[in-house]
Amino acid sequence: MTTTLKTLFNSLASCLMLLAMLAPPIAAANIYDAELSSELLHGADLCAHAACRDVMPQAQRFSQRMGSPRYVQALDTGGKLVGYVFLSTDVVDIPAYSGKPVITLIGMDTAGIITGVRVIKHSEPILLAGIPESALLKFIGQYVGLRGDARLEIGRGGDGSVGLDAISGATVTAIAENQVISRSAYEIGRQVGIFTAAARPPARFTPLDERLNWGKLADEGSVGRLTITAREVGADSARGDYIDLYFGYLNTPTLGNSLLGEDNYQRLMRDLKPDEHAIFVIASGQTSFKGSGFVRGGIYDRIQVRQDPETYTFRDTDYLNLYHLQPGDVPQYRESGIFIVRSKHFNPAWPWTLTLLVNQLDAKGAKTFTHYDQTYWLPARYLEGGHPKVVTARPAWQNIWLDRIAQIGFFVATLLFTAIWYARRDRLVRASTRKHKPLISWPRLVLWIISAGFIGFYLKAQPSITQIMTWLHSLIHQWRWELFLSDPFIFLFWWFIIITVLIWGRGLFCGWLCPFGSLQHLMLKLGSAIGLKRWQKLLPKPLHDKLRWLKYVIFFGLIGVSLFSMETAEHLAEIEPFKTTFLVGVWNRSWPFWLFIGAILGLSLFSERPYCKYLCPMGAGLALPGKFRLFGLKRKAECTSCHACAAGCGSHAIDSQGKIDQMECMLCLDCMVMYYDDHACPPLVKERKRRAAKGEALTRIGADGYFLTLDSLRSTLPSQGKEDA
Repeated sequence: MTTTLKTLFNSLASCLMLLAMLAPPIAAANIYDAELSSELLHGADLCAHAACRDVMPQAQRFSQRMGSPRYVQALDTGGKLVGYVFLSTDVVDIPAYSGKPVITLIGMDTAGIITGVRVIKHSEPILLAGIPESALLKFIGQYVGLRGDARLEIGRGGDGSVGLDAISGATVTAIAENQVISRSAYEIGRQVGIFTAAARPPARFTPLDERLNWGKLADEGSVGRLTITAREVGADSARGDYIDLYFGYLNTPTLGNSLLGEDNYQRLMRDLKPDEHAIFVIASGQTSFKGSGFVRGGIYDRIQVRQDPETYTFRDTDYLNLYHLQPGDVPQYRESGIFIVRSKHFNPAWPWTLTLLVNQLDAKGAKTFTHYDQTYWLPARYLEGGHPKVVTARPAWQNIWLDRIAQIGFFVATLLFTAIWYARRDRLVRASTRKHKPLISWPRLVLWIISAGFIGFYLKAQPSITQIMTWLHSLIHQWRWELFLSDPFIFLFWWFIIITVLIWGRGLFCGWLCPFGSLQHLMLKLGSAIGLKRWQKLLPKPLHDKLRWLKYVIFFGLIGVSLFSMETAEHLAEIEPFKTTFLVGVWNRSWPFWLFIGAILGLSLFSERPYCKYLCPMGAGLALPGKFRLFGLKRKAECTSCHACAAGCGSHAIDSQGKIDQMECMLCLDCMVMYYDDHACPPLVKERKRRAAKGEALTRIGADGYFLTLDSLRSTLPSQGKEDA
């Protein structure tokens, strides 16, 4: 049997080599991390470097970049304006799942209808293998013919919104790209006058005029704060935060007098014209909010104010020196200033956003331009009638959660049941042993079926090493909670995994709830049911102890490669069969993938969880923090010399000294059943027999009706029980 298993493992290794040779080559991903010239990204002549006619077919020539945000005019042969073409990164900076934006070229005609969309660069690892780039191209094709100001939502439409089909298995990417296209089209359409926003009633301030210190102003929200750490932008952390910035609105009496003092506030208000608004900014840190390249007559290129749909930038004439702030408890700052918003469209009664634009260094040292936002809303007590009713569209991730509330409820119930059940394992194992009821086996079997069927095949919620690599890169580039909230099941699953790994180790996920692990164990059960039980064996322990390190080599190899090339790492991550099994489906993959999955599941008919024990990088990644779990399984002193549990451990997680290797243990609890079973655990069997023999002797003596002395009692007991008597 051992020879047969070795042959099967050799076949599995051959499948892996064949899979690596026949998988789509890396070059097939022709727009993944494509090299884009600086002229295309920032040059005056966009369409000399980008295929603008692909997104605006009716145009014959194109203008230079113009406007803010920038766009180009599309003209026909007679010079008539037929539309506009714009690059998404000229308008918005929305990172996708990789932490980098999907750079998109968009065309829109003069009526506000989107005429074409083309992705010219993306960094999404999920679109490298398994899910082809054609899925992204099919997704963006849905936008052609839609209005740029339409409410476009991923999933089911309604209440005036237009529903769009997501990219199966890449929902987060679809949500980010939807925001890129819809926001870009609306911003350009608003700028050129195609789209207009409803007028907002003017703000009316209350006569409230108090003198507040900095702490009270900050507590009530009159002072906003935006902090960017050095790590977020790739700067030197030893020098402190990249920037720590405070800001607020000065026109109201309480804020103006409290911050500037009465004389300075009155002077400021005399200088301001109607529809002009003063915003103060102070900051400390490594960089300047004014911009190191600012020159007289130029634009402050670091700081903006946005109040949808308007974006306000500042020139030197919009800046006033701020020499001193009145409160004594103002935090230390390195620079300060007052910026004037000069627009009748800006309304302080509505929320607005301060935006700071910075150069961010990626892992390779390359600079990318990104922005950080902080929303500000003047406290209601300074406005007559309080805050106006502001109706904002729900974030896309919230719509996804609401649309799948029933599935989320069942999913959460499954996780909670598993955690609560396992937390009561000692009581349940004792009851199972005492009453001889399957309190362990049946719940575990039901959870395997739910995990493989509902969580894996239906929800497609299989955690993966790809997510670990992606999250690592998101921390390096730009972390956005809303992107990870866009897949509620993966989001919840990972929180469950993080918590339970630190409490009990990786076994609760790997052994009970991992969809592919559950599928392997169901195959083992199937093998037993169809008469293969006598051939179901484990590899010899010495061979197992060598092979188990392979998954750790794979894990660290993938993480290391991803730091240099996420593209290469994603292709190598095809060693995980999860994408083929649950996400894409074997019918959508080529025959090497079928062979690979078939080899794993075929081997699972004869051996318990071979992939989990020897190849799974996900399991290896979870085993490392699981080594520091809070609670482990119980052991007796006799376990050091008794090998009964080790002989029956399907994970080979018990060594010759009776010690459980928690990094390999799947928490199947079979050893715990034996731990409490006085008919299976050798030390307990011995104790039970000893007690039974002593009880039998006492019963026989009592029946004879003798007057017992201590000596006579000892003379009648078996030699093993004399001392106990």
